[in-house]
Amino acid sequence: MDFLVLVLVGALVGLTTVLFGFGGGFVTVPIITLIHADLGSDTARVAAATSALVMLVNAVISTISTKREALAHLKGEWRLFILLAAGGAFGAFCAEFAPETLLKWGFVIYIAVTAIDLLVRPGFFRRGGAKARRKDGNGGDGRNGGAGAVSDADDLGDGGRGIAALFGFPIGGLASFLGVGGSVMTVPMMRRSGATMTVATTLANPLTLVIMLPAVLVTITTHASTEVPGMVGSVDLRSALALLIGAIPLIILLRRRVPEIPEIVHAWGYVILLITAGVVVAVS
Repeated sequence: MDFLVLVLVGALVGLTTVLFGFGGGFVTVPIITLIHADLGSDTARVAAATSALVMLVNAVISTISTKREALAHLKGEWRLFILLAAGGAFGAFCAEFAPETLLKWGFVIYIAVTAIDLLVRPGFFRRGGAKARRKDGNGGDGRNGGAGAVSDADDLGDGGRGIAALFGFPIGGLASFLGVGGSVMTVPMMRRSGATMTVATTLANPLTLVIMLPAVLVTITTHASTEVPGMVGSVDLRSALALLIGAIPLIILLRRRVPEIPEIVHAWGYVILLITAGVVVAVS
């Protein structure tokens, strides 16, 4: 695929990083799968590895560009961070030895199950959690400054604590194994704990950073069986560079001024993007 086209796709990656916390995984995996369809058994592996690098860099940029008060709500979650990182390393290591069919269809099935869960189980399209249900003392929405009004800061607190540390290892493992990033699980968890979509997707980026750092260290030191120009380990460095050139400026621009999107539109956009990514990989 032409370098310029990948740069333009990178802009979409940047947009999904800011709006959905994906870090680019759900755009990068389908695109790299299409580009390297001729690699045969290495296609899904290269897509997952390249996705990991793109997500890591995007997560770093997004986290640096996020306001400090938002990130402070993850303070003290060191057990979660350790288990996410351990899972990330383990998943990336396992992916190097997994058959291409498992990686490809694992991605598709993972997306399908997640999409069904979001559509069927309550709590994603309408925030769950105590703070979301108790917005003011009289049962109102708290928008007029009632005694129990909930601020964005309160929502951030709930969102950051919506993920039990024990889930860190499986989240990190699946995220790096399939190249999808952790947001597909962390965003719904934070959402159901009472966080807004903006809060959940904001905090998903530093969590993705923790997962993908060890994952990338594994993938760049493990070579694909097929030699391709521009490949470092299992990572297609040329494609990753093009995607990042398109993504990084948009992340920096939007991270400080996150677009205000109605909650229901934001939630549906998340689900639609999931389904689209799964379909692209399934038919590729």
